[in-house]
Amino acid sequence: MSPSTSILLTNVRVFDSSGSEPYAGEVLITGERIAEVRRGSGDLPRDGVRVVDGRGQFLMSGLCDAHTHFSWTNSADLPGLGTLGVEEHTLLSARSAITYLNCGYTMCVGAASAKPRLDVVIRDAINDGLLAGPRYLANCQEIAVTGGALVDGITAFADGPEEMRKRVRTNVALGADLVKLSMSGEEITGNQHAEDNYFSDEEVLAATTEAHRRGLRVCTHARSAESVKMSLRNNVDIIYHASFVDEEGLDMLEARKDEVFVAPGLNWLVATLKDAAAFGYPPEAAEAAGYRRELECAIAGLREMRRRGIRVLPGGDYGFAWTPHGTYARDLQHFVELLGYTPMETLLAATRLGGEIMRMPDELGQIKPGFYADLILVDGDPLKDITVLQNRDKIVGIMKGGVFHKDPDHGTTENVPDVADQPIVVNA
Repeated sequence: MSPSTSILLTNVRVFDSSGSEPYAGEVLITGERIAEVRRGSGDLPRDGVRVVDGRGQFLMSGLCDAHTHFSWTNSADLPGLGTLGVEEHTLLSARSAITYLNCGYTMCVGAASAKPRLDVVIRDAINDGLLAGPRYLANCQEIAVTGGALVDGITAFADGPEEMRKRVRTNVALGADLVKLSMSGEEITGNQHAEDNYFSDEEVLAATTEAHRRGLRVCTHARSAESVKMSLRNNVDIIYHASFVDEEGLDMLEARKDEVFVAPGLNWLVATLKDAAAFGYPPEAAEAAGYRRELECAIAGLREMRRRGIRVLPGGDYGFAWTPHGTYARDLQHFVELLGYTPMETLLAATRLGGEIMRMPDELGQIKPGFYADLILVDGDPLKDITVLQNRDKIVGIMKGGVFHKDPDHGTTENVPDVADQPIVVNA
């Protein structure tokens, strides 16, 4: 849908993601973009413009999830993602995309797809206006070396530099924006440990060189200290997790802090310890596997990253049984309560840094003239209570590209049920 009229949002508290405190103001939207932003009210034109009274509510950029899995289906049976029919899987992935937008997320970075083309198909459907969803960077299946797959049925394999180059070329041919390397383990597998490292420098360098040559970026599942450093030595763009980063790795991150992003996916660790019992993985098992220690190490490392000014973004690993779709803003609470970020810093990480990781720093993630009108209107103050963003009823307006997905005058979203309305559990 294309915007057909100018819209004036007046009587709003504008949080523009510049780092300044919010202020009373109004925002004029023409077409897909923000035309003007003013402090106070009454200065911007009203003739021929739809005027929306924000009733003093909090206006901010839409949020970014930097580690997204549309094709995870809230299931505890991950191998089942590999056997699920492609037609059903496509529909379920579409529902995940709608859920993100319904929760106020207008930017998402794909962190792996369970089937080769799922992400690409959903991204293209969103871009073509066939499906409601956030702006999206698509990935394909994560790439592992032989013996290093976390889940066989949803993994692509490559061994040695030449096979890595071929896998990257496959992502290019399928139309992906990204490549993901699964470099370290995951304790819940029972035999693939978080402190393992499965790749060689030659393999990672082959992947990044080929990807960058073709305009794609590379992200890594890198929990171990060595996998983080290997990612940095070989020009990876986005590092996921980094739970066991050491001092050398922190120094390397700091040296490349203007080039690299970290998205820890912290809620996976928290929820695996606290919320997985109902799905057959009690806290005792999680602690015995090492998740308590990993969480403590991750918190310490991420606090140091914050101190050093490394770009860390919230979001990640939603779509598992105990990290269900629709609960994405839990990560924002973890940034404040566990990592020592202020609410202001957290919102900046989820908005302005979102524009940066989406490669559109001058068009997304801030409320400024010329930026896309991707906005949310919140009945509450996230700077005082960051958890308000977990309550969808409090997100009273959602706009993407100058069009209301959720209209604050009507209080409804497009008439499409999403995952939070009717939770998906497939093959569980």
